[in-house]
Amino acid sequence: MRTKLVMGIALTAVAVGASLWWSRFDSPVHAADPPKSSFSPVVEEGLDTVVKKMTAAKPALAERHAKLLDERYDLADRPCKGVSMSRGKPVQEGVRVKLADGTTWESLAGMTPEDIRKKGVWPKGFLPLPHPNHDEGGMLFPKYHIEEIKKQEGRDLTRFDLDYDLPDHVLPEFPPAIFLTTRLDLGDVSKGKVVTSENFYELFNGILNPKQLEGLRLLVASFPQQQFNQTGDRRSLKPSKGVTCFDCHVNGHTNAATHLVGDIRPQEFRHRIDVPSLRGVNVQRLFGSQRGLKTVEDFTEFEQRAAYFDGDPVMAAKKGANVLERGSQVHAMAEFQELLDFPPAPKLNVYGKLDPTKATEAELRGEKLFFNKAQCSVCHTAPYYTDNLMHNLKAERFFAPQMVNGRMAAMDGPIKTFPLRGIKDSPPYLHDGRLLTLEDTVEFFNLILETKLTKDEKADLVAFLRCL
Repeated sequence: MRTKLVMGIALTAVAVGASLWWSRFDSPVHAADPPKSSFSPVVEEGLDTVVKKMTAAKPALAERHAKLLDERYDLADRPCKGVSMSRGKPVQEGVRVKLADGTTWESLAGMTPEDIRKKGVWPKGFLPLPHPNHDEGGMLFPKYHIEEIKKQEGRDLTRFDLDYDLPDHVLPEFPPAIFLTTRLDLGDVSKGKVVTSENFYELFNGILNPKQLEGLRLLVASFPQQQFNQTGDRRSLKPSKGVTCFDCHVNGHTNAATHLVGDIRPQEFRHRIDVPSLRGVNVQRLFGSQRGLKTVEDFTEFEQRAAYFDGDPVMAAKKGANVLERGSQVHAMAEFQELLDFPPAPKLNVYGKLDPTKATEAELRGEKLFFNKAQCSVCHTAPYYTDNLMHNLKAERFFAPQMVNGRMAAMDGPIKTFPLRGIKDSPPYLHDGRLLTLEDTVEFFNLILETKLTKDEKADLVAFLRCL
């Protein structure tokens, strides 16, 4: 009897255990959210599924981001009379960042960082600018660039999930001019064209040496990238040859294409990138806004291996990393990049300072402010207006950390000192493009550095910056 009871209990336990084991396949599992990972998911959902899902979500994302831009900025087209970029595009004027109700730039300048933070009146346009879809990120190109590349090469840089966000009039001129340190006598060698694989040879044969010409060929050659590739895990409707270095750094300058830095995790802490100009890389010693890469060769190699794939070597292996040969290909690409010069600045002398016989009184006053009260020259030293160092502005003194459209607005950390030569050709400003005009930039640094410039002094400083 006892033996039968024990066997019955044992059989019941086995049955219950089996029932529980099989129930895992019948009942939903309510597990905790998976922990954040440094790596992107590599399992494809299927392109048709992704296209359907993300095109359906696109209007709401666009509306959310447009609302953010409207809350932050005055996006009107207001060109500055008589001030243009190298090829004639008008420079936008005026402060575009909107203030909180009841505040003025003067009242903000009179407050301490602690008071601004406590009262919550830090201008929203001075907060970090999110990517149009920060959760997704990835390379995103202005419409005019997409159309030109499609026309010349047949490559389509359109994303089915997102469109570029900032209006054309606040962006650099397109196409930008190209000035070469080796042939200043030629002026703009672009001849008003976007340099691509279709025309680089006819434009530069006879101007460059063979190694430099090969470097340029590689800079306009398309290679797979995270969003533009031939796998099912992409953001273009058709399989894509990829992107080129000059798709962002068009003509060795910038078209203000945007992306997210590959260096930071988790996703919400990644910074939006405003593509910097390659003009004047020959005088720079740091590359990447925060990486501190020490040579343009390091930067070129890093971009192809990592930045193209959001800093994820697993995705690079999946989608087709282009591993450049350091001794020939990387060096050739770097050699061409080091020929890219700043635009002419006819009012500057050989020391990078204003020639008093050519400058206006306002510009001369602005120069004096730049090197004294405004404190700009502490980081931006003449003649190229960079100290080749990194600095932490500690903007988080002025606002509480907050999530903004998927971007955690918190500290920026140390950022490289970008050269200011030719700065009027390179809007928008700061490493993430949050400042649309030079006037916005002066207001930002007036608060950050607590320099308490007057309205007239700020106008004079902008006048000087336009001379660089």
